[in-house]
Amino acid sequence: MFPLRDENPTAHWPVATVAIIALNIMSWVVVQGLGSEAALASSVCRWGLIPGDVLGTAPTGASFRITEQLVCVLDGNGSWITVLTSMFMHGGWFHVIGNLWFLWIFGDNVEDAMGSVRFVIFYLLCGAAAAALQMFTDTGSVVPMVGASGAIGGVMGAYALLYPRAHIHTFIFLGFYMTTIAVPALFMLGYWFLLQLLSGLPALGDGARGGVAFWAHIGGFLAGIVLIVLFKDPVRLAQHRSLTQRRTARHRLF
Repeated sequence: MFPLRDENPTAHWPVATVAIIALNIMSWVVVQGLGSEAALASSVCRWGLIPGDVLGTAPTGASFRITEQLVCVLDGNGSWITVLTSMFMHGGWFHVIGNLWFLWIFGDNVEDAMGSVRFVIFYLLCGAAAAALQMFTDTGSVVPMVGASGAIGGVMGAYALLYPRAHIHTFIFLGFYMTTIAVPALFMLGYWFLLQLLSGLPALGDGARGGVAFWAHIGGFLAGIVLIVLFKDPVRLAQHRSLTQRRTARHRLF
């Protein structure tokens, strides 16, 4: 179930959402060399979040092979700044495109409910919460964590709470059967969260093998649900509701 677009207008241009997308693209182009093997491997090793290195739970000299030519070797000086930098690194073209597409679909409406400055703070806090839960599930992991999906998970959690009935047009692929349907946001995002949970349980303590950071997705989503209560702006939400009502009324006239 892949989101294509939503039926949810915005009262303000999503400045922060566009800026975050631009920063991710800039990182992918400038720092990660558009995914070229050497630049990608080096950036993941240098700017990715390695739980065992940051927490000091993995022995100095422990390593993780990124490619045949490059191995990440822990020096015991893991920096907490990688909690931030890892949010702007990605592991491949599908990773970066998929993440930024989800951010574009859901980020504008969440930003609309709180304003640009609050949204940036909210986004970074969700990313930090996502990293914290992923590290907690395997404190000694030497696998670099990269990607914006934890922070975006927070955006999705907030969206589910703010706009549960908004229609999300999704693409469904079941073998040879393909179709598009519109479903309520609560259904689509609840389904996504359930998939993360079902995939995350078997992955507990499996950080040495690498793969998808399901618990980062879960942590970000839950953080978004909690933090949106503090970050939402009642005035902006009222503007959004008024805009939605006017749009619905126009559609009924036609």
